[in-house]
Amino acid sequence: MEHIDLDGAPPVRVHVRQSARARRMSLRVSRLDGRVTLTVPRGIRLHPARAFATEKAAWIRAQLAGLPGREGVELGTLLPVEGREVGVVSDARTAYRPDSGQITVSRRVRAVGPAVAGVLKAVARERLAQASDRYAASLGRRYTRLVLRDTRSRWGSCSSEGVLMYSWRLILAPPEVLEYVAAHEVAHLAEMNHGPRFWAEVARLYPGHAAERRWLRDQGETLHRWRFEGA
Repeated sequence: MEHIDLDGAPPVRVHVRQSARARRMSLRVSRLDGRVTLTVPRGIRLHPARAFATEKAAWIRAQLAGLPGREGVELGTLLPVEGREVGVVSDARTAYRPDSGQITVSRRVRAVGPAVAGVLKAVARERLAQASDRYAASLGRRYTRLVLRDTRSRWGSCSSEGVLMYSWRLILAPPEVLEYVAAHEVAHLAEMNHGPRFWAEVARLYPGHAAERRWLRDQGETLHRWRFEGA
């Protein structure tokens, strides 16, 4: 993929993507990470693409200015964890302490962000494994493996081999949202599609899931506002 650098302060990099399905040039600014992508029909040269991006430079900068800021995680940060606000504090050992509403980071740790990410991933794995086990038992199916990733385009997936993949950032969402995503992906063990039979399985495993789907659509991007450097 080629790219275009727009002049100005600060400079903006526009990634150019050719698509055989595109009929015209179009711009997209990701609300997750601010990535600017210009999709062009296959065969379009870089010069007209640059002219189009330059013409739309004011629009691009306006979209970038309206994005929510990303925040680094350090001592004193307040994070949403399992539907409640949790503070990051220094202590003798690194641990998640839900009773006190804290994630403690060992005083020997230099990089706070990765340490907090490690704690959150461990908690996410535990919660997602518990939910997946419960829904799989209800479905009468078994999954083969559970994998955590920091995905941007999806909150979970289920492979034809029965591997369940989840975004570990679901631990930053309300617990019922995590439960819904687990039910959704486990339902794919029975129906590898999004047809009526699949949604019937989801509704049986997790009745009344419309609110959780709506939360992910409207609020899901906020889970990516937190930066865990090196995580």
